Amino acid sequence: MFILSRLSDLIRIEPDKFSKRTEDAVEDEINAKYANKVAQDVGLCLCLFDILDFGDGLIRHGDGSAYVKTVFRLIVFRPFVGEVLQGWISSCSEDGIRIRMQFFDDVFVPKEYLFEDCEFIAREQTWMWQSNYLDSNDKVRFRVEQEVFTDQSPQGPKNMTEEAPGQPVNTVAPYALIGSIASFGMGRLDWWDKEEGQEEES
Repeated sequence: MFILSRLSDLIRIEPDKFSKRTEDAVEDEINAKYANKVAQDVGLCLCLFDILDFGDGLIRHGDGSAYVKTVFRLIVFRPFVGEVLQGWISSCSEDGIRIRMQFFDDVFVPKEYLFEDCEFIAREQTWMWQSNYLDSNDKVRFRVEQEVFTDQSPQGPKNMTEEAPGQPVNTVAPYALIGSIASFGMGRLDWWDKEEGQEEES
């Protein structure tokens, strides 16, 4: 679920940070730039792990800031395909189920990846499997089937909506997971806890 990713970047240090040790200033800027943000094809960056190397700061003409070439490692959230994770159902729709984790909200289980005989109950906005409900806030276990990266570079009106007049907002998450609840042990945790308890009694 968590990996170490090695990156190289030109870190900008503004003049008011020159009083700090170079390493401390570089560390602060890396965390400000990457922490809790998605790096394309890398994953959700959580925090800096360590700095492997950095060079001398170069000041550009007309800027005043120092630019330091830095090699560093980040702690990144990027589960592998097939990994089993846990989270809580945030919402249900006829298209499937959305799941949130403690620090990551963009998990979607399409209806095709639910148990075969699951049924959507529109009036209650919930899914039902063998008389068991999948409701908002239920804790569930799911398997990662696919990861989806979406380039967030400005691209005009595509994938945008108007939150307020003149304020377009990108509605597509930069990093998302597609999960499945369609095999033994998946779905609500208490389903399988009950079954294991019954087996022990017998």
